[in-house]
Amino acid sequence: MPAKKEESSEEKKEITVDEVAKHNQESDCWIIIGNPKTGGPKVYDVTKYLDEHPGGAEVMMEFAGGDADGMFEDIGHSKDARKTMTEYFVGTLKDDGSRKAAAPSSSDGKKELESKGGLSPVAIIVFIIAILLGVYFSQQK
Repeated sequence: MPAKKEESSEEKKEITVDEVAKHNQESDCWIIIGNPKTGGPKVYDVTKYLDEHPGGAEVMMEFAGGDADGMFEDIGHSKDARKTMTEYFVGTLKDDGSRKAAAPSSSDGKKELESKGGLSPVAIIVFIIAILLGVYFSQQK
């Protein structure tokens, strides 16, 4: 009779939002990714992955110690990216009802970027249209 495969302690470990929030430095960076559609929120220690992330460490550090699911899903990461994540899995997020209150959503992150001087996509589109109209009307004479 084959031996029954036991779950590792990592697979069973439940981590609170408060515990994740303590890991918010480049030297110790945890993030939450996942939702009910993707199997539930999971916690990842991405400290060693920060320098390897194609989008740069800064992108991940925006969500250090918090919820990165909205941004992760908005970007549309590949199957390879999702597979890579499994290497950094720490445990599942304990559902204590504080996730939404304590963790920033992707729209909060976008608002924060815009308030730091970043251009919103709408502003960029308006700017491009203005340039195109200027070129068009200058060619009419």
